[in-house]
Amino acid sequence: MTPKGTRPGEHSSLASANRTDSGVAASARYTPPTARALEESPRWVPILMLVFLALGAITIILRYLVWQDTNLPVLFGLAFLLAGLWTATKWK
Repeated sequence: MTPKGTRPGEHSSLASANRTDSGVAASARYTPPTARALEESPRWVPILMLVFLALGAITIILRYLVWQDTNLPVLFGLAFLLAGLWTATKWK
């Protein structure tokens, strides 16, 4: 069995050179994660999300009011809606 903070085959004199004053190896220090409250999305993320969702809805509605002979606007509208949903997943 090896002492904590050492590897098999490593001499204790080498392991003590990697230790700090407290006796814990420098690589074993705990680094806390960034607080979730400090992570915030840029201001343009929710705005872009709403723009994509609105463009999708307007495009699909206009297909039935203006372009009655083609279904291509529905595909564009669905693409805009999916882009809005994808952007919503990036909003923190």
